[in-house]
Amino acid sequence: MFPILETERLRLREIVHEDAQGIFNCFSNNDVMRYYGQDPITTKEQAEQFVEFFSKNFKENRGIRWGIELKEKEGIIGTIGFNVWSPKHKRAEIGYELYPNYWNKGYATEAVSKVISYGFNELDLTRIGAVVFIENKPSNKLLKKLGFVKEGVLRNYMYQNNIPYDTNVYSLLKLQG
Repeated sequence: MFPILETERLRLREIVHEDAQGIFNCFSNNDVMRYYGQDPITTKEQAEQFVEFFSKNFKENRGIRWGIELKEKEGIIGTIGFNVWSPKHKRAEIGYELYPNYWNKGYATEAVSKVISYGFNELDLTRIGAVVFIENKPSNKLLKKLGFVKEGVLRNYMYQNNIPYDTNVYSLLKLQG
């Protein structure tokens, strides 16, 4: 059963076939994809493949990706979730993106906070990591605000438009006790 999470303004829910257009809107947008480590998608078919990929990852316990939806409006405005989920080692990496119309409104903070809580309390994670382009100032700021600790720099770690970029690596550890 896919978990549905709610915050004050958001519903985090399973990404379904009907979300392909919303996925396309996000993952084809150059501003969204600028610090993603992946080229923007160009077809709705690619968006449908994302939907299948997210579903398969969840079924195989390798990741979990929620669609971010405003409570008062149907349709996703972004996605958030855990990649490289290792139940055995109680760790995962968090990743997220929002469509630009929804930037700077606190939605990312709301969604990331809820997913962190779910990861520690329901998935029994002890470590949540994040890998972020150094140039992605808003994401670096968000992670620090939520208590993530910068562990270092991964040099030439991700390619965007065939150019290597350094990334910051962060972690947040579950408080013990």
